[in-house]
Amino acid sequence: MHRLQPLLHELVTTVAAPTMALAGPDGQLRAAGVQGAFHADVRVLSAAVLLLDGHEPEPIGHADAGAGTTHFAALARRLDPGVRIDRTRTVTPARLDERIRLSSAATEPVSTVVTVDLAVDLAPIEVVRSGGATTPVTAGRSADGGLTWTRDGVTVTVTAERAAIDDRGRLRWAVTLAPGTDTTLTFTVRVDDPSATVHAATRPRDWNAARVHSGDQRLGRLVARSLDDLHGLRLADGDDVYLAAGVPWFLTLFGRDSIWAARMLLPLGTGPAAGTLRVLARRQGTRTDPAAAEAPGKILHELRRHEFVLGDGLRLPAAYYGTIDATPLWISLLHDAWRWGLPEAQVGELLPHLEAALSWLAGHGDDFLAYRDPTGHGLANQGWKDSGDAVRCHDGRPAEPPIALVEVQGYAHRAALDAAALLDAFGRPGGDRWRQYAATLAERFRAAFWLDAGYPALALDRAGRPVDSLTSNIGHLLGTGLLDAAEERAVATALSGEAMSGAYGLRTMSTLDRGYSPLSYHCGSVWTHDTAIVAAGLARSGFGTEAAVLIDGLLTAAEAFGYRLPELHAGDARTALSRPMPYPAACRPQAWSAAAAVLMTQAVIGLEPDVPGGRVRLRPLAGAPFGPVEVRGLSIAGAPVDVQVDATGDANVSGLPAGLRLG
Repeated sequence: MHRLQPLLHELVTTVAAPTMALAGPDGQLRAAGVQGAFHADVRVLSAAVLLLDGHEPEPIGHADAGAGTTHFAALARRLDPGVRIDRTRTVTPARLDERIRLSSAATEPVSTVVTVDLAVDLAPIEVVRSGGATTPVTAGRSADGGLTWTRDGVTVTVTAERAAIDDRGRLRWAVTLAPGTDTTLTFTVRVDDPSATVHAATRPRDWNAARVHSGDQRLGRLVARSLDDLHGLRLADGDDVYLAAGVPWFLTLFGRDSIWAARMLLPLGTGPAAGTLRVLARRQGTRTDPAAAEAPGKILHELRRHEFVLGDGLRLPAAYYGTIDATPLWISLLHDAWRWGLPEAQVGELLPHLEAALSWLAGHGDDFLAYRDPTGHGLANQGWKDSGDAVRCHDGRPAEPPIALVEVQGYAHRAALDAAALLDAFGRPGGDRWRQYAATLAERFRAAFWLDAGYPALALDRAGRPVDSLTSNIGHLLGTGLLDAAEERAVATALSGEAMSGAYGLRTMSTLDRGYSPLSYHCGSVWTHDTAIVAAGLARSGFGTEAAVLIDGLLTAAEAFGYRLPELHAGDARTALSRPMPYPAACRPQAWSAAAAVLMTQAVIGLEPDVPGGRVRLRPLAGAPFGPVEVRGLSIAGAPVDVQVDATGDANVSGLPAGLRLG
C-alpha cells in the first residue's frame, strides 16, 4: 500500500512549543491525516469532535487571538438559527484548554446534548508524517474522575467541568439555553512526558517587540504576526532559548533553521543568537560516526527523541549531523551577533567551539565543501534544499554525489573571513590563515563554478562538472565576499528576470530549466526565507530595485496567507494568478519564514551595526519603494534604537548607544 504524507495547507494551527494543535477550519480535531494535538513529537490527542444532538455545528469562520489561542465560530441551525457556538482553543506547553460557549438569540428556550468525542493514539510524529497506521490507546480513569491514556512513558489526562464522562472518551453535557443567555463548557488536556527531548521556554522572550509603521501597511502587519508566531516556536535547553524550526514536522532543534532564524532576528536583540549558539555548541560533534554523519567540530542538523524513521527509507539517528552548511553558518552567526553587540564575555566563551568548527572546515583541505550520504538511509542532499531531487541539471538530470553546492562555498568564504575577524579581535592565532583560505577559495570558485551563461552553477557533481541549472542558490553568494562587484551584478541580472523573479517571491529554479515545476518542493516553488535572504543580499550590494521586487512579492503573498507566511508556496507567475497558490505540505508557522519579516524590514531600512568597530551603517532602499517607514524597538548592544525613513528615502536613527556613530 502506497502511503501519502498528509496535506497541511487547510489546517489551522495553534502552537506553544513543544505543544501544538492542528485542526480543520471548523475547529474539529478529526482522526485523519495530521489533525490532533502533539507534544514533543508525539500525538497526544488524535480526535476531539464536537456534536450537538449528534450533529456537527456549521462553521462560519476562525481567527487567531495572539500566540497560542484560536477562536472558531459556528452555528447550530438544526436547533435554531439563533444558536451560536464559539470554540476557543488555547495551547500552552504540555496543555490544551478548550472553552465552548453556546449563546442563544432564539425566541424560545433551546435544549441540547453537547458531546465531545476524544481519541488518543500516542503516535510518533514520523508515523503520522509518513501516513502510517496508528493504534488507539484505551482510556482509563484518573484519580480526579477524568480520563487518562498512557504508553511509552507518556501520559495524557483529560478533565471536564460538569461533564458526564464515559470510558470510551466521550464528554457529555445537557444544556438548556433561555432566550438571550449563554453557557460555557470546558475541558483540559494535560501531558506528562518526562522523556521529552525538547522543552518549553519558561522565561519571557528575549528579543524586542519591534513596531513597524510604513506607507505600505503590509510590512507592519507581517512583522507583528510573525513575532507572535516566533513567540510560539520558542524552546529551551536549560537557560538557553532557541527557535524550533516549524509546525508540525520540525518542532525541535534544527541546526541550519535555528541558526538562520536567530540571525534574521539580530535587529531585535542578540538573545536568540546567544541561546542558539550555546545550545548547538553543547552538541557540537566530538567523534567520527558515519551513521550519524557526525565529525569533530561539526554542528548538529536535527534532534529527535529517538531514531527518526520515515516510510521512504529515511532513517536518522536521534542526533543527526547530516548538514554541510550548519557549521559555517554557526561561525557567521557568532560573528554577526558580536557585531550587533553580543557581550564580549559571551563571545569569548564560544571561541573554543569556533576553533573546533574551523578544524572541521580545515578538514576538507583544498576541496570544496561537499557532501555524500554513505549509509543509504540518511539525507541524500544536505544543503537547505535537502529533498532527493533538489540538485538537478538544466536538462533535468539529478547530480551525482559527492555534491558541492554553490551557496555553501559562499558560506565557507564568509565564515573564514568572519572567523579571522573574531580571532584577531580576541588575540587568538589563525586570522591570516583563514583570510588566505578565503582568497584561495574565491580564486578556485571562479575557475570551477562560473558558466558560459554568465552566472554560477548550482553545484559541482562527483566528477567536478557544473550542475548548470539556474536556481535561487546563487543569490546566497551576495554579501559573502566571494564575488566581486561585476560578479554580483551578473548574479543580480540572472535572478531579476521573469524566469526567476516573476512569481510571488523568488523561484527556487528558473522556469526555463527542465526540472522546473511551480509545485516542486525545491525546483520551482518560492521559499520565504530564501527570497528574503536573496533580497537582503541584493539590497546590501546596491541592487535596491531588484530587492524591492522580491520583497513586494512576499508582502503580496503574506496578505494572501493572513500574514502567516508559510515555509513555501507555489511558484506560479504573478501575471497568471491573482494570488499565490499554497504548497499543500508546507509547514506553517515556520521559524525562518516568520523571522524573514525582520530581515526584510532590515533590508528596507538598510541598518547594519558594527559595535566592536564603533560604527553603524544606515542605507535604506533608494526611492522609499514601501513609502515612509518608522521602526521602533530595534536593539543594538542592548539599547533600544529607532529608525525613520521618510518618503524621499532620507533616514535617521535615534537611541544609538554611546561610542557608536553613523558612517
